[in-house]
Amino acid sequence: MKKRLYQYLAVLFVFLLLIVSCSMFGDDSSDPSFDSETELFEDEEDDEEDEDEDQEQEQEEEDALPEPSVVLLSGTVISETEIVFEFSMPVNLLSLSFHPNMEVFDSLQDGSTVTVILEEELEPGFRFVAELDLEDEQENFFNKQVSLISRNERFPDLLINELRTEYSGSPFRDEYIEFRMLSDGNLGGLRVFIASNPNNPLVYEFSPFEVKEDEYVVLYLRTPTSIQVPQNDRIFQVPGSSKWLRKTDAVYVMDLDDQVLAAVMISENPGASWSHAHFSAAAELLFAQGAWTSPSGGAGTPNDAVSSADIRTSTTRSISRDETVDDTRTAADWYVTANSGATPGFENDTRRFN
Repeated sequence: MKKRLYQYLAVLFVFLLLIVSCSMFGDDSSDPSFDSETELFEDEEDDEEDEDEDQEQEQEEEDALPEPSVVLLSGTVISETEIVFEFSMPVNLLSLSFHPNMEVFDSLQDGSTVTVILEEELEPGFRFVAELDLEDEQENFFNKQVSLISRNERFPDLLINELRTEYSGSPFRDEYIEFRMLSDGNLGGLRVFIASNPNNPLVYEFSPFEVKEDEYVVLYLRTPTSIQVPQNDRIFQVPGSSKWLRKTDAVYVMDLDDQVLAAVMISENPGASWSHAHFSAAAELLFAQGAWTSPSGGAGTPNDAVSSADIRTSTTRSISRDETVDDTRTAADWYVTANSGATPGFENDTRRFN
């Protein structure tokens, strides 16, 4: 009897175990919370939403990118009446103005090139600013400004003829550079450099100005209010009161193509080499262009420069060229004048300091 009861209980236990197993590991489709078709559809919707978000983000990034900017590649004065502007892409010229004002006869457009024809001829070496309003092919607006200078094919032959390096603050006792004209011409665009100012050796650029052979032109190197230089049409002044010219220095003038037209090197102390790199660089430049040499050939050293030792602190002596000899582009052409020998604007005093 007990044996049958145990058998019955065992069968019942196995039956209950089967029921529990079926409820735990039965067919998923019987679970109302699971639907494979619904889940697949929801996954597709999520993918589409992600793709839409990616496209929107890409569009926002594209919208945020700046429009390509028109770049003014060059502005070139071709002749006395023609100016050509080159741009990085095709443009449409909306308006054009010049400062100082100049009248435009015509303008021609060819893709990225704009050619402007002026009504009147430009003076040689005339500096001006062009302002252009433009639009690109997408009608984006651009404004461009550029400083230009007209060509000067009439630079005179000239010499640096006299220098005063010292300054006292009294009338007519400031530093100057004197030029002697060897031919007729126009000074417009002529640039004066002084090497002892390495951060800014360009100290002056001449505006258009007609000169004649054998004339003297004086560039005073400061304009403090206490100084009044003789006013005539051959006198020019560097604005301000900075010290530009020193007893050890190099002075040279260049045309618009960076060709040296005249030069001189001076040194207060002798030596086989320059004490500063900017003087060495100037000596190399002037030698390379044949503007200043040494008797033995090669770039000039302090030993090959004009000695300025006798100037000391005098404002009445000057470093003067011997106007009776041909230009050898060496120190042999120069001397220090006697006291009261400075003659800016006139023929050099021939008296030499003893």
